[in-house]
Amino acid sequence: MRSTLTICKKELQMYFFSPTAYVAFAFYFLLLSFFFSMDFLFGSRMVDARMMLGNMMMVLLFITPILTMRLIAEEFRQGTDELLLTSPVSSTQIIFGKYLAGVVVMFLLVVGSLIYPWIMSWYGPLDQAVLWMSYLGIFLLGSTMIAVGLFASSLSSHQMLSGIIAFALLLLLWTIDWLGSGLYGKAQEFVALFSMPGRTADFNKGLLNLADVLFYLILSLLFLLLSIQVLERKRWK
Repeated sequence: MRSTLTICKKELQMYFFSPTAYVAFAFYFLLLSFFFSMDFLFGSRMVDARMMLGNMMMVLLFITPILTMRLIAEEFRQGTDELLLTSPVSSTQIIFGKYLAGVVVMFLLVVGSLIYPWIMSWYGPLDQAVLWMSYLGIFLLGSTMIAVGLFASSLSSHQMLSGIIAFALLLLLWTIDWLGSGLYGKAQEFVALFSMPGRTADFNKGLLNLADVLFYLILSLLFLLLSIQVLERKRWK
């Protein structure tokens, strides 16, 4: 556990000592502020936190590959992966440490965006159950996206290529229900179960569905295990 936290701390320092995180944060809040202004301040002024969620998810689709593309690819590019893989630290500790750092950054993004519901509350009361369940759903979605991006980062030593792979994987999981719309009956329903944004529907109603929580946790664990396998293969080459 101590090794995992040490790696997490190192990754957080790398995030905030490089321009990547600042560019991603600026891009994130600039776009959200624009959408918020158009949809609420200069729009309907309907006091409902859910009006921001679709925009938040869409922006995260583009931001997450930027945040995760360097997590492991940078180690490969600089050659520090050999030092890391030959150290007493296990591949599991490496992956979970890096993942934890990414989740912390995602948490900061999600918490920072609470400024928009706060501004909404000036104009009327917010449904608190809907607000907090919706943000829990966004955080679980974002944490799963970090796991997908981390796996993509383990596949290449080129950050840009890792970012493209992450975006492609996330886009597939984003549109899988649309891709399955050509199917019929149970097959279409089954494919729709794997839609990452679709799983936030109950959260957006203020409901806590255990099946949705497990979906995000299991999918995150799956991509973390895949990342560990990639590192283990490199360790024993």
